[in-house]
Amino acid sequence: MSEPSPAERYKAAKQKSKLTELAKFSEQLPFGLDDFQLTSCKALSDGKGVLVAAPTGAGKTVVGEFAIHLALAKNQKVFYTTPIKALSNQKYSELVARYGRERVGLLTGDNNQNSNAQIVIMTTEVLRNMIYAGSTTLIDLGFVVMDEVHYLADRFRGAVWEEVILHLPKDVQVASLSATVSNAEEFGAWLAEVRGDTEIVVSEHRPVPLHQHVLFGDELIELFDAKSGQTKVNQNLLQRHQSKLRVPSHRTRGGKQGRYIKRQNQIERLTKPEVVEVLEQQDLLPAIFFIFSRIGCEKAVEACSRSNLRLTSRDEQEEIRRQVELRCASIADEDLDTLGYFEWLAALEKGYAAHHAGMLPAFKEVVEELFQQKLVKVVFATETLALGINMPARTVVLEKLDKFNGESRVGITPGEYTQLTGRAGRRGIDIEGHSVIQWSSQLDPNSVAGLASRRTYPLNSSFRPTYNMGVNLISAFGMELASSILEKSFAQYQADKSVVGIASNIEQREKSLKGYEEAMQCHLGDFKEYSGIRREISDLEKKLSFARKRDMRESKGRHLDEKHLADLKRRLRAHSAHRCPERETHARWGERYQKLKREIEKDLEKIDSRTNRVAKTFERIVNLLEQLGYLHRNGELEVSSKGERLAKIYGERDLLIAECINRGAWKNLDPANLAALAVALVYEGKREDNEFQPKIPKGQFEPALEQTEKIQRELADLQNDYQLKAEPPLELGLCYPMYRWAKGANLDTVLDISGMLPGDFIRWSKQLIDLLDQLSTSADPKVAETAYQATDMVKRGIVAYSYYV
Repeated sequence: MSEPSPAERYKAAKQKSKLTELAKFSEQLPFGLDDFQLTSCKALSDGKGVLVAAPTGAGKTVVGEFAIHLALAKNQKVFYTTPIKALSNQKYSELVARYGRERVGLLTGDNNQNSNAQIVIMTTEVLRNMIYAGSTTLIDLGFVVMDEVHYLADRFRGAVWEEVILHLPKDVQVASLSATVSNAEEFGAWLAEVRGDTEIVVSEHRPVPLHQHVLFGDELIELFDAKSGQTKVNQNLLQRHQSKLRVPSHRTRGGKQGRYIKRQNQIERLTKPEVVEVLEQQDLLPAIFFIFSRIGCEKAVEACSRSNLRLTSRDEQEEIRRQVELRCASIADEDLDTLGYFEWLAALEKGYAAHHAGMLPAFKEVVEELFQQKLVKVVFATETLALGINMPARTVVLEKLDKFNGESRVGITPGEYTQLTGRAGRRGIDIEGHSVIQWSSQLDPNSVAGLASRRTYPLNSSFRPTYNMGVNLISAFGMELASSILEKSFAQYQADKSVVGIASNIEQREKSLKGYEEAMQCHLGDFKEYSGIRREISDLEKKLSFARKRDMRESKGRHLDEKHLADLKRRLRAHSAHRCPERETHARWGERYQKLKREIEKDLEKIDSRTNRVAKTFERIVNLLEQLGYLHRNGELEVSSKGERLAKIYGERDLLIAECINRGAWKNLDPANLAALAVALVYEGKREDNEFQPKIPKGQFEPALEQTEKIQRELADLQNDYQLKAEPPLELGLCYPMYRWAKGANLDTVLDISGMLPGDFIRWSKQLIDLLDQLSTSADPKVAETAYQATDMVKRGIVAYSYYV
């Protein structure tokens, strides 16, 4: 047998090294790798990128952790990106516990810790900003993990994911981790096109099986027939639903019989405390109870407290109190009552809590930690909890299958259902997870089964160029290369694919059009022309009829239309085809021809609008920026000093902010008034907030606001000229409360005049601080100094606590 060649020996050694790294990594895990995890990790070992699409709780993050392992083995850097700061903080804690504080960094905007570490966790926006700035931190970067990459469908922040994927150096391996999506192959094919060799790994397998139930009265009934493999609805449930019969109670607690009763042939729904009792009896705690309103979550906790429900032992109560007091020791005593601290702690000690965006961030984090430790047994949460926070439960309860979206009640989607119920079943703890839907007469078991059996949803790009992106791309790549990069976006990729389908449809319709044209041939004249006049007359008559109904007054426009209509009718009567004895037979084919022709014209317009759509929008943005002086031509298109300022401003109103700085709109504002005005640039109030005129600070604030709104109107006119979307008007509801806060008012006063929950006020304060930080680095020296002082005035008390903790 011949000796292996040097090349063969090198290849064998390299393969052994790869297998050794995967073996080393596997040994550290408390469980064996699933097939999809093995496939994904081997792809990373082979130098490929990978897209992993798998259900919530399936273990996708293991693949990201293997990317970290490989980076350390190769002495390279690895960035772990997440969509939200809470996830970044959670991942940071996990990796610090595993690798030590000196090897792990955190960059979220709020926190800048050990940024030159080998492993850095960050929000996706931070990485995008690094790329545009040409940060030296990118040197030796080998891997980027993009957790929850399906966030690129988010209409506000989704573009950031595509920017990162498009602009990362090509030698960086990207591990993209996504929830189950129905078009993973399409997304993976795009990744392969823009990043190079990318393995697509799709798994539908849940390591912990999910049993789905309907809570009928106080009896848990399986949603699916056990033998059908989640394909056939349980006939017993269907019969119960259809007959609405009273069922016998099997529950007793403290000698009490089940508390539901039959009323008008209906089964009364259990209260929240009663549902918890059922779950406790069935050994189905800990549980997350999803309620689609913050008030509903708080009321559920109050109901449990009133019913004297207690789920914890004395030792657990003492441990809960110890941890809470340790975490909240630095909150000022005067704020504790305002924050509802004592009621919150009392409920926690009994084993249940709320979790929603209106809560103090520190309170939410404590709830998450206590739930993970199995000290808190039930959490009443809004759907924001389903967005990736590591809080797996044994059971998930859904009170309803619809929610208020700000305008009306809408049913939850299969994707949302999957995200919510995906929290049920803790790997390594539970052998099965459970979802529970509370029955009502409006709940159709077949509809529930439809939601439960369709576990996928499409991933659609929300990418669109922005003004900030425009100057950054021109600065980094120049116009030609920037346009070609944008043409590679997932948004354009999807648009191009849709164009192929539309073009194919047009081709088929054009054959039918030719047939119609032949069928309406007339020996007396051009019937195609004649039918076109008839169609134009019909359209104009409809338009005039509509105009008359809406406005009986004579108008110049309507007079011209009537004159044109009379002219068309004369042309019609004079046309040679008008005298044809078979005119109406021809006309029927002519109507079909004209209708189909219009459909084809609309499809051609769609193709035109979608072809190079992203690049065309980018070109319009560039032209607008050139007109305003953010870009100028010196042979090639270059970024001006104004443009350099815009490059440092990120957000929905980037151009408005840059224009206000350049025109000196805010130069006379003191720090408190600048904070009050700046918050209007980030705040998004509820619809009902717009129905009243909010109070605003007096004095220097008003002229600055007037100038800001004048600039916005001028920009809107310009944006309209360039066929670009204008921004909505400023929302002023938080200006006066923020002014009072910056002036030193206490938390209780500010929450009272704003009508906000603490968590909401803190969230908007953090966004304000982020904008003030941008102003302190991008504005002229006077406004920059004012912004710096305003930051200190806003970042105090509970805001500072929430910012740093």
